[in-house]
Amino acid sequence: MTAAQAPMLLTGNHAVAWAARLARPQVVPVYPITPQTPILELLTDFHAEGNFDAEILTPESEHSVLAACIPASLAGARVFTATASQGLLLMHELLHYAAGARAPIVMANVNRTVASPWAFWPDQTDSLAQRDTGWIQFYTESAQESLDTVLHGFRIAEQVLLPVMVNHDAFYVSHALEPVQVPAQKVVDGYLPPYKPVNRLDTEIGSSWGNVVSAEMFCRHRQALEQGMAQALIAAQEADREWGALTGRSHGIVERYRCDGARVVIVTMGSMCGTAREAVDAMRDAGEAVGLLKVRLFRPLPVQALRVALEGVPDVVVLDRNHSPGLGGILHQELRGALYGVKTPPRVHGILAGVGGINVSPDAISQLVHTALTTPPQPESEWAR
Repeated sequence: MTAAQAPMLLTGNHAVAWAARLARPQVVPVYPITPQTPILELLTDFHAEGNFDAEILTPESEHSVLAACIPASLAGARVFTATASQGLLLMHELLHYAAGARAPIVMANVNRTVASPWAFWPDQTDSLAQRDTGWIQFYTESAQESLDTVLHGFRIAEQVLLPVMVNHDAFYVSHALEPVQVPAQKVVDGYLPPYKPVNRLDTEIGSSWGNVVSAEMFCRHRQALEQGMAQALIAAQEADREWGALTGRSHGIVERYRCDGARVVIVTMGSMCGTAREAVDAMRDAGEAVGLLKVRLFRPLPVQALRVALEGVPDVVVLDRNHSPGLGGILHQELRGALYGVKTPPRVHGILAGVGGINVSPDAISQLVHTALTTPPQPESEWAR
């Protein structure tokens, strides 16, 4: 482990910009959108100061941003971008294309409500609606975790040749200040060597991309993409372990907090994990056996890790800051699917909490847990009351 440097006071967005700078990308297409814009602003400041040697492109839309990312990545450049909400939705077509092209782009997404109605509050529906596009997805709780995870993302993406999306909540993380350990450039350079793919669009190699394929070839390609996701599960754990050895910070793909002997475990993602920790501490102080399971890696879904973490737990309460109309909470349903076939599965209670950015306090979480345990679990998610 290297000697720790003095922490910097950074917002989550500025922590992401620092991570991008340290990763030494060569091409950075970006388009401003609230609440992602501070990432773009700080990167352009770094560039103007001569501290960021990347080609920054500002196309006319987020769709064009990703359209610029894909060929740059296929040509062998390390590529970073950032977006939020409607910008991510505008990219939808090309999110599929990037994953199918096996382009290891890293994108930071600031989770924000999607229209309509128009709003700017934290909500994870924007990225969770992209869960089937083939992007690896992380959900981070803090500015420090966002910085670390962007760097992990490049390691993972370039190893398994799949794009990575690092998501953090609008305002709760994106604009909140906290002390952040920014690693030295030499530490990152040792962790993240230059990207030099063997296969790339190069006139000397004479390769091409984009030909029409047969149905059989397409099916094989999707199978290969699935194999890449399986490899990503292992790569994510290795990247986290190696970063922990270098910096002393390890986040895991899931995190168990005070789960030993727990009668009920809260499961959630993103910034709500910090609030849930406070609720867990208060309930533990009151003699209630409650724990927290934080899901950090959502795609590929770490099914076996979730099963092991919840083994023997009688009740699980899933808190979803998202809404899939006609389904309910996405994490709730994904967890139910992951636990299907377990010999003695827990009772899984799904609660839509914090949708649209509504504040969910530690006391509110405690009450939600108490209420859930007085009623039998339902297949559909319940709205927090």
